[in-house]
Amino acid sequence: MTVLCLMGPTAMGKTETAMRLADRFELDLISVDSAMVYRGMDIGTAKPDDRTLARYPHALIDICEPWEGYSVAQFIDDVRREIESSQTRGRVPLLVGGTMLYFRRLFDGLARLPTANATVRARLDAQAAQIGWPAMHTRLQGIDPEAADRIGPNDMQRIQRALEVHELSGRTLTDWLREAREQHGDQAALRFLRIALLSEDRKQLHARINARFDAMMSAGFEAEVERIANLPGVHAALPSMRAVGYRQIGAWLQGRLSRAKAVADAKTATRRLAKRQHTWLRQTADLHCFDPLEADVEGPISELVDGTLSADPDI
Repeated sequence: MTVLCLMGPTAMGKTETAMRLADRFELDLISVDSAMVYRGMDIGTAKPDDRTLARYPHALIDICEPWEGYSVAQFIDDVRREIESSQTRGRVPLLVGGTMLYFRRLFDGLARLPTANATVRARLDAQAAQIGWPAMHTRLQGIDPEAADRIGPNDMQRIQRALEVHELSGRTLTDWLREAREQHGDQAALRFLRIALLSEDRKQLHARINARFDAMMSAGFEAEVERIANLPGVHAALPSMRAVGYRQIGAWLQGRLSRAKAVADAKTATRRLAKRQHTWLRQTADLHCFDPLEADVEGPISELVDGTLSADPDI
């Protein structure tokens, strides 16, 4: 059974393209975004508004609160359930988003890693506060070079998790993931059509990122971050508040950055995210790439989808 996957860096127009495809085909849209899962995080995630969602429902949007955690394992369980539900109803699931870790685990299998340990995380955070996350990344390089190569030196959340897994289990994160790939096979009946919106025009992409963030600020992003930050149980270390944009504007509201610096840092962080997304996609096998900056890019994508679905014996 075919599962459509529409991926791409941030600000490439994935949501708009998904909606146009839903106008033509019998699709169920499923979000693959680690920030859109949180209720109230709307402006800073470029979440479709209520009117749009009423016309184009997206599964896995607004499914938890900002003070709650949402793991990759939870996503895999949720997305598999949504895929099965869509196919049971004779429709085609379209996974759309830019959280490449979620796509990677769906494609390659999920390692059932040791659960998070608050004591270990607090100790790692304390060590990072003393020596910095780049130094913690160097430590990871000595323990698990493959993981360190995949993780940026300032990606504190993933550095922390890789070190935590090793400390709790005595095994590297890479070992766990390799084992998951070897045991993978429960999705043999799924055929993923991997579509990416990619442009090599970095100047245009950066301009889109900057313009979109300016529009978010004009739309009230500052007030959104402040409201969420003041919710009971919400603090700066939570995954929700560490999301790109929320982290930087939160630092401004806490008086740790000027407004101008926070906005500049948020744009820089978004550009870096887009670069990581672009790099991962270029390493993805069986990928069909389309430049969203070209005119009528949805036409060739629709032709690809039409041909693929027409050839699927299970549809």
